[in-house]
Amino acid sequence: MSEGSAPHEYLKRLGEAAEPAVDIAECALMLASLDNPGRSLGSYRAQLSDISERARDQSATARDAEKVGRGLLQVLSGHFGYEGDRLHYDDPLNADMMAVMDRRRGMPVALGILYIHAARAAGYIAHGLYAPGHFLLSVNVKNRDVLIDPFGGSASLDHERLLSPPSLVDPATASDPRALLPVTDIDVLLRLQFNIKTRAQKAGDIARAAAVADRMLLIAPKRPQLWFDCAKLKENLGTHGAARAGFERCLALVKPGEPLHNEVQLALATLKRRLN
Repeated sequence: MSEGSAPHEYLKRLGEAAEPAVDIAECALMLASLDNPGRSLGSYRAQLSDISERARDQSATARDAEKVGRGLLQVLSGHFGYEGDRLHYDDPLNADMMAVMDRRRGMPVALGILYIHAARAAGYIAHGLYAPGHFLLSVNVKNRDVLIDPFGGSASLDHERLLSPPSLVDPATASDPRALLPVTDIDVLLRLQFNIKTRAQKAGDIARAAAVADRMLLIAPKRPQLWFDCAKLKENLGTHGAARAGFERCLALVKPGEPLHNEVQLALATLKRRLN
């Protein structure tokens, strides 16, 4: 296997696995390497190893969840210098894990992946949380969760504080029963890519957005909404054969009667009329 095909194959195998075991930071690097072909991952993996070692050392003296949370902040922010990029928040480099690790700056979800990596290396259970307005993660210590805001650099045991004004979570989400529930690592990685895709769309770079949509399908090929979104981008590009295949794949995955089923049927019928 050539070096250039390695990330694609790695991510494809991840998406095909029935119950994927996800090394979340490695996966984020593999996604970034698709935009940086030929660049060695050696220095980034070495840094992840350093983060792991420092996190284990820091946790050795922590006795409760709050101290673990503060310790992780000390490791990533204090020792390694990671911070949220407030000046250039919408820069796509803030979601490219290689660039994030080079610059020690990133958006919340990119920083969160490094925190999840560090927490797991220290032996704790860590998950991203359902918080669309702002990425948060939880770390479980002795059956108690500490919530970490990687962008803002804070840790809290008080869930209610994070849902109360001024809330870190989108107000529309605060009343959602899913608010602050754990999400899968695949969800976190998709969120990372979604940030890149939406910025490309805002910039009018539909080809770039479609390429990112394709890699999202590599890691989550059974999600019909992703097929639909990708097909719409392909249709806008004028690659109608790929768009039709995407709509048909979406239709095969979505259940009849669901709103998306009707939407994709209409989109597919409209595309077929244009092709005839």
